[in-house]
Amino acid sequence: MLSYLLVLTVIVTAEAQKIQGVQKDDSCVCKLSSSIWAFPTVRFEGVQKQLQTCEENVLQFIKKVKDGDVQLPMMERTLKNIKTRLKRFEYLNTSGLYNSLHLQQLRDELDAIYYTASDAQKKSPSKETNDLLKEVTNARKDVENMYKNNIFNLETMKSRLRDLNNRVQTCKTIPNDFRSTCYQRIMSNISSPVVTKLNSISKSYISGAWGRDAKRGSKERYWEHCLVSGNQLGNTVRMYNSYEDFMASKNYKDEYIASSYSHANAVQGSGTILYDNTVFYQCYGTAEICSFDITTKVTKRMKLDGAGINNKFPFCYYSCRDWTDIDLEADQDAVWVIYATEENHGNIVVSRLDPLSLNITHTWKTHLFKRSVTSTFMVCGVLYATRFVNTYQEEVFYAFDTATGQEINTLSLPFEKVSAGIANLNYNPVDRRLYMYNDGYLLAYNTFS
Repeated sequence: MLSYLLVLTVIVTAEAQKIQGVQKDDSCVCKLSSSIWAFPTVRFEGVQKQLQTCEENVLQFIKKVKDGDVQLPMMERTLKNIKTRLKRFEYLNTSGLYNSLHLQQLRDELDAIYYTASDAQKKSPSKETNDLLKEVTNARKDVENMYKNNIFNLETMKSRLRDLNNRVQTCKTIPNDFRSTCYQRIMSNISSPVVTKLNSISKSYISGAWGRDAKRGSKERYWEHCLVSGNQLGNTVRMYNSYEDFMASKNYKDEYIASSYSHANAVQGSGTILYDNTVFYQCYGTAEICSFDITTKVTKRMKLDGAGINNKFPFCYYSCRDWTDIDLEADQDAVWVIYATEENHGNIVVSRLDPLSLNITHTWKTHLFKRSVTSTFMVCGVLYATRFVNTYQEEVFYAFDTATGQEINTLSLPFEKVSAGIANLNYNPVDRRLYMYNDGYLLAYNTFS
């Protein structure tokens, strides 16, 4: 019997099965196991389970996407709200208003105050300087403790430093005659206008300044300065050698401070003053003080660190005048600068200048926000601030005494005006008058103290 080998290849499980066949009656007979064609139930169930799990995962993902479509707009609105709420804090940070509150800077400021107080105690020992030195020493200890325990609010400590600094400035070398001429510290009354006159150029020049040379013993000279180019700039000061010429607007001479309105030495703003035949003013486009000697034609410059300019901190109470960031004032033997800084949160800072060297000798920081004020002036080392009452009345409502560091918020000294806006207000110690530039009108008042 012949035997044949029958090879059947069945592709079911990727394997080949060999079957032995036998010839029978002219046929090949073989036994074939059909189990190789059995349905792979176990594997199918495994695949089915995987498919089910995958489907569930896909459904969960779809649900998350749908939830996200709902939640994302809500999150976006929340983020926008957060951004809005944080915007003012971002401004404070980018503007540097709180940089000075850092502990290291507090310590540096205290060290500077301590050394100044120590120097004042050595040069002129007194109970006042001794007490001040003790307070500064205690404040230094408190700042050191702040590194370990937050025992003080930084803003509170900053206010404390401001008061200490004001007192130590007072203890420095202010000349004795500066104080002795002021037998009464606070002004008590302001008269009705004793001079009312339109400026000599045009009523349309609503911003400027005017007055009399403020140096004691100086020649009687009146001056007038009108701002042009958008009530911002100027390059001339009109001089009169007598009161009669001034009132008649004749026999004047225009002194050229700069060759043009845009020159680096041109005047910006209405905070101009004449002291000892020298014009003091804000230099064009910068936080610098310029002094122009009319006799020698020489200009000096000095940087005013930290001062806000270009309408950052102008005087502004009701009827506002732009370009009033820096206000120059004159007193018995000093020129004063009134301005505001970010470090002092936009509050008024008062600095005393040596008019010859054009150096700052003393600086005091107040709690009075500059934009809440219409104008300021200095009398016997006391800063006065005014506010708008109505179109025809102004009121002195605040005083800061540099000799004591005292702030007075209870003043009420009303005085008249002819229009709403005040561009400049300055005091003259020679005739004890206030000079006001009032929307193109020039007014003067007697003061009483």
